[in-house]
Formats: sequence, C-alpha cells, structure tokens
Amino acid sequence: MKIGDTQIEAIKGDIVTQSDIEAIVNAANAQLQTGSGVAGAIHKAAGPDLDKETSPLAPIKPGDAVITRAYNLPNDFVIHVLGPIYGADKPEEDLLSNCYKNAIQLAEERKIKSIAFPAISTGAFGYPLEEATNVTLSTVKVILPTLKHVKLVRFVLFSEKDLALYQQKIEALKDTL
Repeated sequence: MKIGDTQIEAIKGDIVTQSDIEAIVNAANAQLQTGSGVAGAIHKAAGPDLDKETSPLAPIKPGDAVITRAYNLPNDFVIHVLGPIYGADKPEEDLLSNCYKNAIQLAEERKIKSIAFPAISTGAFGYPLEEATNVTLSTVKVILPTLKHVKLVRFVLFSEKDLALYQQKIEALKDTL
C-alpha cells in the first residue's frame, strides 16, 4: 500500500537479512550495545566494528534515534532507536511514536530510499503488540506524505501472528486515507 509516494509493507522475516533495504532499524538499549533480541542479532551480524561506532553515541533516551554504518550486514546503515519500557517510560505512546518519526527523519536527511523496522518495544520492553501497532501506523500515516527520499517502509515481523496483525491494521489504514 502507498501513503504519498512511499510504499509500506509488512513481512515475516529476520531484520538482519533484508538485503534489498538501505537502512534497518535496531530496537536498541540505552548504551547501544549488544543485547538480546533484535539488538543482539544486529550486533552479532554486523560484527565488532558496530560496537566501536555506537559506544561514543551512547547513552540515548527513549524515542531518540542515531545512525551508524552497517558493517557486515547487507545494508548501508543501521538506525538505532530506544523504545519505551511499557508502564515505566511515560508517555509511552509519544516515546514510541518518536522512535519511528526520528528514524524516518534520519533516513530522509540521508536520502535513504528504504528502511525496515522491527516491532519496537514489543519484546522485552513489554509494549502490547496491538497498541504498539496502532501507534506505529498512525505515526507513519502522518509522516510519510511529507517525505521526498524514503520510498519504502517495511515492517519485519517475527511471527505469523504479528504479521497477521500488521497486515490487518495496514489494510484498515487504507480506509482512513
């Protein structure tokens, strides 16, 4: 589906294997170091140079985004965002929305044509998937029509259940455009 000139799509897959995407988004920790989940997978695939580049950029706050090279990943860039911990970081809806806004804005500034996101904050940070998906899609619905460079936003989901929810919400989004 298109919003403005930008295609949005959801797939089931692994964020570190998106070889047709210029920038992938890391659901990072505040120190931008190897962790569990998405951050661990990205750091492992990128190699030790990613840790060296992220160290001086840390710490970041919930909603913040920073960009690095991708090293051994098949992408050019990694955009690192710190999602909110559900129930602890307030207002979590605004902080989660800022993750997507700030990541897309960095991509736009760098003239990046494609970006792939995981479902930020829905794993260890406990954000309920449906609520997070609503925040995510309402955020991209507003920002995408303003873009000149980003032409593809992909959501890479871990499970069939997550993918089905995203696909349902993207389909419903068509009715609101």
